[in-house]
Amino acid sequence: MTSADRVREETEVLASWFVERAAVTAYRDRQAMGTAAASMIARQILHVLEAKPEVRIVFAAAPSQSEMISSLLAIRDIPWDRVTAFHMDDYLDLPSDAPQRFANWLDNHLFCRASIGVVHRIPAIGIAEEICRDYASLLAAAPIDIACLGIGVNGHIAFNDPPVADFDDPAMVKVVELDAACRQQQVDDSCFAALAEVPKQAITLTVPQLMAAEAIFCVVPGPHKRGAVEAALDGPMSTNCPASILRTHPNCRIFLDREASPRV
Repeated sequence: MTSADRVREETEVLASWFVERAAVTAYRDRQAMGTAAASMIARQILHVLEAKPEVRIVFAAAPSQSEMISSLLAIRDIPWDRVTAFHMDDYLDLPSDAPQRFANWLDNHLFCRASIGVVHRIPAIGIAEEICRDYASLLAAAPIDIACLGIGVNGHIAFNDPPVADFDDPAMVKVVELDAACRQQQVDDSCFAALAEVPKQAITLTVPQLMAAEAIFCVVPGPHKRGAVEAALDGPMSTNCPASILRTHPNCRIFLDREASPRV
């Protein structure tokens, strides 16, 4: 980072604090948040690649990640050919070409725009239990270096909604029932026109699998996320707000914009 970049970032920071082990920073707007997160993710990628031939990254697919992803693509020195990419969840009961499928969203926003070495997509077709087993096998082949995620309006991480989240889940990948708040968020994010169109089941990486990443970068913008962020950072650590577990990770950074932050 140049001195000019450092000064610019400092002027865009509204507040920084720690919650247990997690570092939290609030920025003046979504773009500043996304740019800062991308810069730190890029540095972590390069740090990992100093010691390893590849970096294994799990990505979330959501509009909340758009500024971070576009900023990450604009960074020129990322060796994408040494990246192995995963995504953390996807719907069941949607056609393989449905634009709402998270694999397709990531294809459009990231996977097909960078020359990524290997991309492992959660398949749209097959027996759900076999998809979970096979994807878990891919994840288990080597440690996950980086997880890039968000927080849902109900406090979920990936599709670990409060009714199904388990901080001690023995599974790495599982089938879940989506709760009403999670499904309504997909409508509010303009991913679906009506609640009836949102699938009721999905495949997700479990909480322990997400927490197993060496570094976590959590990007959360928007006023509709403020309540979930406050519960995650200042409420009890509980599956009532699954994101509260992030506070215990030894290398977790949480990026907020002004509207999502409970402290500005």
